[in-house]
Amino acid sequence: MAKRVYQVWKGSNKFFLGGRLIFGPDARSLLITLLLVIVPVTIFCVFVARHLRHQFSPHNAGYAVIVAAIVFTIHVLVLLLLTSARDPGIVPRNSHPPEEEFRYDTSADTGGRQTPSLQFPRTKEVMVNGVPVKVKYCDTCMLYRPPRCSHCSICDNCVERFDHHCPWVGQCIGLRNYRYFFCFVSSAMLLCIYVFAMCAFYIKVLMDDKQSTVLRAMKESPASIILMAYCFISLWFVGGLTGFHFYLISTNQTTYENFRYRSDHRLNVYNHGCLNNFFEVFCTKVKPSRNHFRAFVQEEPPRPPLPTTREGEMEEMCEDRRAKVEDDLDIGGDLLKISQRHDIEDIEADIRSRGSDVPHHNSSEAESVIGSERKAPSLQSDARHSSWERRSGSWEIAPDVVGANANVTESRSVGASKEAYQ
Repeated sequence: MAKRVYQVWKGSNKFFLGGRLIFGPDARSLLITLLLVIVPVTIFCVFVARHLRHQFSPHNAGYAVIVAAIVFTIHVLVLLLLTSARDPGIVPRNSHPPEEEFRYDTSADTGGRQTPSLQFPRTKEVMVNGVPVKVKYCDTCMLYRPPRCSHCSICDNCVERFDHHCPWVGQCIGLRNYRYFFCFVSSAMLLCIYVFAMCAFYIKVLMDDKQSTVLRAMKESPASIILMAYCFISLWFVGGLTGFHFYLISTNQTTYENFRYRSDHRLNVYNHGCLNNFFEVFCTKVKPSRNHFRAFVQEEPPRPPLPTTREGEMEEMCEDRRAKVEDDLDIGGDLLKISQRHDIEDIEADIRSRGSDVPHHNSSEAESVIGSERKAPSLQSDARHSSWERRSGSWEIAPDVVGANANVTESRSVGASKEAYQ
């Protein structure tokens, strides 16, 4: 049975509802964010807003406090879902490197031979608003990243207009969900302000009804004090985040660019003015996803080997190298045999040339010497394979064998000189 794209996805994302929802690998942190929003609002509705139902005129206008809190919370949760459960702008990865960018590097020198290898230029230059901008090659996705694109190490995807990976929403923030992320953060800030203001108003109501001090009113409604403290702390986080991203939108930057390049004093080629920058983020149509997660996987036809000529050259070089090693072994063995045979023949020829001057009783001694020399190769032949050593890519005779051959030759010359003397 054919599989769908989300079932064979190579990133670290998690899919739900048959690939309709896509989350990051840390999607469990989204549950913590949901609790941080839902639990305080529930406490607010039960212990604070319920007592404010009849504090506004007309008599039942106070129900609007509960309704506003619930609607506002639903709005925040929808924005959170749109931020964390959709494609942030993932660039589909290639199944093979771009063929038009192949380059051959023949500078690698191994054993006196130049070995060709495939190389990719690490950067390319593209024009953005008339200014050349360098884009990098991604080894994981096997593509040149578009401008403002970066590879998220957590989700293991290249994301267009990558801002950052937010652990609170369990998803990357990129081209397709940045506006929802900003709206979520700013709406959470407004919800904190609303809950804080209503809790403070309820403390004021208790003070007026019972003609008591602030401390007594706080004892009457400890939930209000807890919620006020919680909202005050949360405002430092979501409020500061809202202000920071407000500045980034006005200057058309991303969090990644601001932290990465702020010390380089680079020219921001994407800044079109404050109003145009806000218009680009909030008033343009969201681009459709470049991935069809529910589509069936299409099997690609087998591709021919990329560098056919180079592969042939590599195979020939490997075969030549193996043949060279085998030839060196054969030649080394033949040289040992030839050198040993040459020494014996020289001794025999020398003895024959002196045969007329040598007494008859010395012939047995000469034969014994020749016999011992003829046995020498057979004794050394067993150690021939262990006496060859591989040095710097070639086979050479070990020093002990060279010394042994020198000693045998010296002994032969001494024996021959003794015979001549006698």
